[in-house]
Amino acid sequence: MTVLFEKTSGLTDEPTIYCPGCSHGIIQRLVAEVLDELGLMDSTIGVAAVGCSVLSYNYFNCDMLGAAHGRAPASATGIKRVHPGKMVFTYQGDGDLASIGTAEIIHAAVRGEKITAIFVNNAIYGMTGGQMAPTTLLGQKTSTSPDGRKAESAGMPIRMCEMLATLEGAAFVERVAVNTPAHIRSAKQAIRQAFKTQQAGQGFSIVEVLSSCPTNWKLTPVAAMQWVEDQMIPYYPLKNFRTPGEAR
Repeated sequence: MTVLFEKTSGLTDEPTIYCPGCSHGIIQRLVAEVLDELGLMDSTIGVAAVGCSVLSYNYFNCDMLGAAHGRAPASATGIKRVHPGKMVFTYQGDGDLASIGTAEIIHAAVRGEKITAIFVNNAIYGMTGGQMAPTTLLGQKTSTSPDGRKAESAGMPIRMCEMLATLEGAAFVERVAVNTPAHIRSAKQAIRQAFKTQQAGQGFSIVEVLSSCPTNWKLTPVAAMQWVEDQMIPYYPLKNFRTPGEAR
């Protein structure tokens, strides 16, 4: 019998416990598939962040380390410098990477650390109760912004890719989404290129993935995917911001 589709060996057999409609499972499969297809799984070390992202250490079939909140890029930097031949990546949410971990991700990019960050942006704090995150959209209601985010008190939602792409050490920067099959295919290609950038020693790489959080958005899984399309993508455009070799 010809096998047309099967589970990647890059994932463990542990059943996932993410909420129905959560995109973490899709994103983790893409990362695992890419590492497996590139033959890198056995030489990869991942760093799991605090939040829903921390559960990734149960699912990636490679060595994993848990980092303190926001410190995944710092931990990954130490691992990569000690083991330069390893493929090292962080798996972080927006409350981790774009809030308490802002300094760590910026300075890892400034230094051109040869690590890869997988940045899951669902515009809210997922695990801790649905609070407003740095990426929460204007008008978006959360447990700490029940009347919707207001620019005059909370500022504008931060666009991490646009900021990181201005830094000299950032070699590959791209934003993708996983709310449609076409977007999932594009996301996989970006993740592949990010790891190949690290493999070639070209500098820091990051892929931001627009993700859904039906539970905290208080939407059905189907409606949450549409919300990504209608609300998130207009503010967070899907595009490549930096590719190795481009003139700055």
